[in-house]
Amino acid sequence: MAYELYYWDGIQGRGEFVRLALEEVGAAYIDVTRQPGRGTGAMMDIMESESETHIPFAPPFLKDGDLIIPHVANILFYLGPKLGLAPEDDGLRHVVNGLQLTVTDFVAEAHDTHHPIDMSLYYEDQKPEAKARSAAFIRDRIPKFLGYFERVLRQNPKGPNHLVGDALTYVDLSLFQVIEGLNYAFPKAMTKRKAEYPCLLALHDAVAKRPNIASYLASARRLAFNEEGIFRHYPELDGAG
Repeated sequence: MAYELYYWDGIQGRGEFVRLALEEVGAAYIDVTRQPGRGTGAMMDIMESESETHIPFAPPFLKDGDLIIPHVANILFYLGPKLGLAPEDDGLRHVVNGLQLTVTDFVAEAHDTHHPIDMSLYYEDQKPEAKARSAAFIRDRIPKFLGYFERVLRQNPKGPNHLVGDALTYVDLSLFQVIEGLNYAFPKAMTKRKAEYPCLLALHDAVAKRPNIASYLASARRLAFNEEGIFRHYPELDGAG
């Protein structure tokens, strides 16, 4: 039975971290809200259900049979062993999960650069605050997070090709997506700092060349970045850092 992924139609968003894992291994899955006749209504039916035992608070969530798993890191912690994208060692699985949770924090901060006051307000309603938040994000938070992940790669006893162990895990795929998103949202700032993160950029490039990932990136299944998602490019926010 195919996995069912539920996320907002038209944007990569947080759903993309799950898609990359499924695409890497060629897993059968349905991107539910993009299906004719189902759409966002099918997702909202579950979220607003008055009878579903385990209702998710927000997308993304994954259905595997009758089981509903919410939250990106939680979904990937569930899928990782099933897809061969997690270490066999139980302790290292929790290390990978911890790294994924750090990715979650980073993604939330990236989102808040363009919505620093209120998620219900448009970007245009908070532009001065967004400019200040983005300047701080570029100056302090990008180097804080990317510097951390660079050290994790550099200090991996199995070598700098992967964050944990000597084989690809789902958090490697997630770091690829983070770099992709930052390059889209803050191209000038990222170009200025890219020499500081050689291991991260090598990981990004290696993931992009993996056959299934390369095929996915070139397909219509890979939605383009846009100004409705988490990573948004507003030139006025892209200081050089």
